[in-house]
Amino acid sequence: MTDLLLPQTSPRLKARVAGALYLLCIACGFFAEMVVRAKLIVYTDAAVTAKNILASPTLYRVGFFADLTAMALGVLVSVIFYMLLKPVNRGLALGGLVLDVLSNTVSICASILLFAPLIVLRGDYLSTFAPAQLQSLALLSIKMYELGYAVSLAFFGGSCLVTGYLIFRSTFLPKTIGVLLAIAGVCYLTNSFVAFMPKGFGDDLFPWILLPCLLAEGALALWLLIVGVNSSRWNEIAEARRAY
Repeated sequence: MTDLLLPQTSPRLKARVAGALYLLCIACGFFAEMVVRAKLIVYTDAAVTAKNILASPTLYRVGFFADLTAMALGVLVSVIFYMLLKPVNRGLALGGLVLDVLSNTVSICASILLFAPLIVLRGDYLSTFAPAQLQSLALLSIKMYELGYAVSLAFFGGSCLVTGYLIFRSTFLPKTIGVLLAIAGVCYLTNSFVAFMPKGFGDDLFPWILLPCLLAEGALALWLLIVGVNSSRWNEIAEARRAY
């Protein structure tokens, strides 16, 4: 069924398509977080955040749609990863796919909380609330989105562990990237755990805890785009699995 995505395509070409989509996914997510939200949202000041969003509603919307694009691309990438890694271990590859889909599904569902400030701050349906209350509700909505995103990253962290193990065992991709991706998985899980701890617990970890994630995912995406996979080794493993 998944082969309908890229029918009659060599594993190397599938890998390069996955690499290109992965880089685009990373770029969209980076833009939404580091260009849009970092500029507009002040997590300790609801009034300033509200003022920034109302002053740049178009930029805020662009960031929202960039996030949705990243999530949609993430699903496509996970499907291609399943196609590439299923000869190594079909069950684990399917498990990684399920975790990826769960991660992006949670993110997509939570994203409505990220869009909510544009509605809340207009006050169309909340005329009984004072401006300061609307500002607090808008920032609360954003913070609730961050918690939902932390849940999605926990699923993604599990997927990184599975995918890293499969890459390490594959022989058609570098073992080093598999190790880096597994480390990224641990970092994502740690970050998600800290997000639900009391204030002050592990605050110094962010954003440093996510740097190994950027390194691992960037390395994987670039390797897939530039080098691809060792097609001969992939075909050998796939044939052996079919014969078995």
